[in-house]
Amino acid sequence: MKLAFATANSNKAAEIARLLPDSFEIVTLKDLQVTEDIPETADTLEGNAHLKAAYVMGKYGVPCFADDTGLEISALGNRPGVRSARYAGEHRSDEDNMQKVLSELENQADRSARFRTVIALHLPDNKMEFEGIVEGEILHQKQGTEGFGYDPIFSPEEESRSFAEMSMDEKNAISHRGRAIKKLVDYLIKLHS
Repeated sequence: MKLAFATANSNKAAEIARLLPDSFEIVTLKDLQVTEDIPETADTLEGNAHLKAAYVMGKYGVPCFADDTGLEISALGNRPGVRSARYAGEHRSDEDNMQKVLSELENQADRSARFRTVIALHLPDNKMEFEGIVEGEILHQKQGTEGFGYDPIFSPEEESRSFAEMSMDEKNAISHRGRAIKKLVDYLIKLHS
């Protein structure tokens, strides 16, 4: 089955490609030669995931799944949330985003946080949603060099390491995205069995 994954993030595509069975051919925005920015104007993760999947399926005619992920920090009222990728502003970097979070949590005792991923799947006759959550905490400083985004400052529950100190396989086994993708894959396999 050919499925489009609505992302320009090669790190995400690599993570997900490792989780999907060979019976699925995954094409990315680059494969489809999508150069325009896909609107992410919703105020929820669910809304943005559906916007992206609908856009790609509507314009390119390929069944599509799209994800949106947010880091939700208790002490910050679940910010950055849906604004995680642009938390430090439009011309932000991963480093800028992490520094803003660390600065805002400087005097906070409660460092509990969670990563939440929502995947929207748009098929010709069906729309589905899958969610993955991993609880954890924000570290006091960056640890590790793997991964991307907030991985160096997030430590999942029952771990002393950050996501950035884990191999991709270790992270996928417990990550929010890994959990949501497992639900997506289980659904697709049942659908085509």
